[in-house]
Amino acid sequence: MDDTQQLAEEVRRLKRERNAVVLAHYYVDGAVQDVADFVGDSYGLAKRAASLDCDGIVFAGVRFMGESAKLLSPEKRVIMPAPDAGCPMASMADVETIQRVRTAHPGIAVVCYVNSTAAVKAASDVCVTSSNAERIVSALAQRQIFFTPDRHLGHYLSERLPEKEFILNPGFCPIHEAVQLSEIKELEAAHPEARVLMHPECPQWGLGEADYVGSTAGIIESAVEGDAPAYIIVTVCGVLHEIEKRAAGQGKRFYFPKTRPVCPNMRKVTLRKVRDCLRDGTGEVPLPPADVCTGARAALERMLELAR
Repeated sequence: MDDTQQLAEEVRRLKRERNAVVLAHYYVDGAVQDVADFVGDSYGLAKRAASLDCDGIVFAGVRFMGESAKLLSPEKRVIMPAPDAGCPMASMADVETIQRVRTAHPGIAVVCYVNSTAAVKAASDVCVTSSNAERIVSALAQRQIFFTPDRHLGHYLSERLPEKEFILNPGFCPIHEAVQLSEIKELEAAHPEARVLMHPECPQWGLGEADYVGSTAGIIESAVEGDAPAYIIVTVCGVLHEIEKRAAGQGKRFYFPKTRPVCPNMRKVTLRKVRDCLRDGTGEVPLPPADVCTGARAALERMLELAR
């Protein structure tokens, strides 16, 4: 039995002993995804966290994800294998900016991407993910929307929902921001039979090349269920593990841009760290202060309600 197999067996044993559930994002290492009870994107994992029957949750992802799980399941112990795994985009939004926008635009709806801190969620009216943002924003009574923190997802929504007026926070995901249009065109020229699947966190100058724009889960679904023989995947390359598992035997080919989209924070989550936090109980996610907790949970719960 090699080291990976041994660690996986330890994780499975510890899960049983601790009555714990492992949630893993599609962007983390494939070995971690393989020991998880549920693998998903931000929206899918948020729904799971709100409905689990267990004593503890191990969240294999970045900090805002573990924090959201704790907000939705405050009675459960939530631990993270890599508590230092942050999200740069989440650091590009702050409560002070939201307050200034509300003062300048009374009655505006503040819509917060789930990639954000609990404090920013608490100052917002509703959270969204890339899976449900269009549906939720279109359902809001307000015409004027302040979208934070991601300017690219916000711009994508503004084009999809022209009846709304958007004010955008200037944040972004550094990994998707780095996507080069020239690299996508190069792949298209080399593989004209391929369809381009792209995440809406990518800059708008790249989205025009896409045959499909959607969430991580949507990209995976399109690659697995689509009828093209090849796909150019423009999001974090951790999705390839799930795509290859589900598309096994189909003979499809998958390509990523030359500047390979790798999230260094997701890479911090390793199988050994999953084992260690389960064994030692380290990396516990605390509840935020009561006022932040109440507001942030309300924004997340409204998301789940409107997205049904």
